[in-house]
Amino acid sequence: MEKIEKSKDFEQLVEQVVALIELGRNNVRKVINHSMVYTYYGVGYYIVEFEQGGKARAEYGKETLKQLSARLTEMFSEGWSVEQLTLCRRFFQTYSNKIVNSVHDFQNAEIVNGVYEIHDSAAKKVHSVDQITISKKVNGVYPISTPSFSPTLSWSHYLVLMRIKNPDERNFYEIECARQMWSVRQLQRQYNSSLYERLALSKDKSEVMRLANEGQVVEKSDDVIKNPFTLEFLGLKPASAYSENKLEMAIINKMRDFLLEMGKGFLFEARQKRFTFNEDNYFIDLVLYNRLLQCYCLVDLKIDKLTHQDLGQMQMYVNYYDRYVKKDFEKPTIGILLCKEKNDALVELTLPEDANIYAAEYALYLPDKKLLQAKLKEWIEEDEALNDD
Repeated sequence: MEKIEKSKDFEQLVEQVVALIELGRNNVRKVINHSMVYTYYGVGYYIVEFEQGGKARAEYGKETLKQLSARLTEMFSEGWSVEQLTLCRRFFQTYSNKIVNSVHDFQNAEIVNGVYEIHDSAAKKVHSVDQITISKKVNGVYPISTPSFSPTLSWSHYLVLMRIKNPDERNFYEIECARQMWSVRQLQRQYNSSLYERLALSKDKSEVMRLANEGQVVEKSDDVIKNPFTLEFLGLKPASAYSENKLEMAIINKMRDFLLEMGKGFLFEARQKRFTFNEDNYFIDLVLYNRLLQCYCLVDLKIDKLTHQDLGQMQMYVNYYDRYVKKDFEKPTIGILLCKEKNDALVELTLPEDANIYAAEYALYLPDKKLLQAKLKEWIEEDEALNDD
């Protein structure tokens, strides 16, 4: 029998079959994750519906969960503890407003031209419910079969999201997680690093609500700036002495995490990029490219106090790239000075008003989330008070 193990055609066959099997496995995992999310949402719905059926049911809710857990465990073995059922209930309560105003609205649902409509007598409105499928009424209840959720998020993601009390903040992380396909670890890290607050505090007050409704939208250069950039993943201790070279090497070794912190659309091109002008050599610490903005982004690292010389040097780097490197179809180059401490007055005085250069502080530790939340709340309230006046 002729051996074909090492033939080129056979290796191609193996690659094709392996690719198909891996694709199939990924699809199975997605289906399982989606089914799990849908099931937990539906279980939460039934629990809430039962508990809202009367005062006595609401008062004995904990006992209800114990009895339900015991019955389900008897029927399905493990996976239906009181804690799990409590999470299902909270899951439905957290996300039900995305679909209908109240579970009791289902009792007034009817089919109109193939689409279920919910008649809300209190608000005198009719809500179209084409995002979910409601089966025929069974024992006075319309069961949910498919809740309207992003198909890219797993139950583990929702366990993280449910801990976020602010609905605007939670909606922001849900949108970004789905779009950027964050792992659970990445989602947890972005939340712990207060990404929502840092972006909000770096933006116009009028754009804060846009974060909650649309996520991070990258349309102009200052959309990529955060206040501050958080580099805790580098493992450098804030109190210890380190050089700019050591900071740069730490970033290179953690480039994937650094690009995630930089934000959407960033690609790494080079470190210590040299260019020669009038026989003098210059070196740019990091050269990135943003595919969404279609422009270069030059990053200079400063561990000391920012000076006007640093700003002037970055202005020269940006000018060089704009005049000699960027193509006609590309947008103007962005310059970012990542520094330990910035001086906004110095930046404003040194740079022209239309400069595409930003001084941004970095931190080697996770920020105080409560402090940032309080600062953001105070900032928004001050703006609302001024508008009222």
